[in-house]
Amino acid sequence: MELEKIYNENCLITMGNMPDNYIDFIITSPPYDEIRNYNGYQFEFEKIAKELFRVLKVGGIVIWVVADATIDGSETGTSFKQALFFKEIGFRLHDTMIYYKNNPMPQTGNRYHQHFEYMFALSKGSPKTFNPITEPTKYQGLANMKNRGQNGSLDYEKVERTTEKKVGNVFSYSIGGGISTKDKIAYNHPAIFPEKLVADQINTWTNENDVVYDPFMGSGTTAKIAHLLKRKWLGSEISKEYVEIAETRLKEHTINNLFTAI
Repeated sequence: MELEKIYNENCLITMGNMPDNYIDFIITSPPYDEIRNYNGYQFEFEKIAKELFRVLKVGGIVIWVVADATIDGSETGTSFKQALFFKEIGFRLHDTMIYYKNNPMPQTGNRYHQHFEYMFALSKGSPKTFNPITEPTKYQGLANMKNRGQNGSLDYEKVERTTEKKVGNVFSYSIGGGISTKDKIAYNHPAIFPEKLVADQINTWTNENDVVYDPFMGSGTTAKIAHLLKRKWLGSEISKEYVEIAETRLKEHTINNLFTAI
């Protein structure tokens, strides 16, 4: 199957042409509730979930970024239903991470501002790759460690404190024009990933030359970041308009060698 390509088709068609255990890592944000039908496209979640499981390699990860619409005064709960269905068909719900928006759109009415979306990390077996993001610890260098000896006396020994620790599973990003990406054309899509979010997840769950797939490619953020991080990639996008946006975006970076570190 041709890589480094966005297939302008239903992702079920793209995945139908893939062999079993073909993809190392999948990251996507599917259509939410009230936009489940656009441009004549029906979002067939259960069929898509089963195909994702089939094409993913053992040890691979799906990052499923999703939120719930509020309809008639109630959140739909679709995200939870989807997570439970993924478990039913064989995925492990490896982690429930949070994509926290530092500057969300303000909410009106009797609700707090909606600051987050879920990032379900779904694994096919035990994850084969985990390169955790770390941050410096508050205290570094040598420390005195107290141990009580057999005679009741306190003994001291010098130990080296760790200099870094794993971050938590709440990932905070600022979003919006000029922040999620500097590519102006990308904002012709109504809902784009922050590039840093995609980079963090690709770096965590894959290694160079792994194959990354996005079944709802949108404006091409996954393709751009996978290319930048030396991963192979492919994607599906049913909207011709969005494919053109993504291809123009990628072409601009390739021609002008604008790929720079995240």
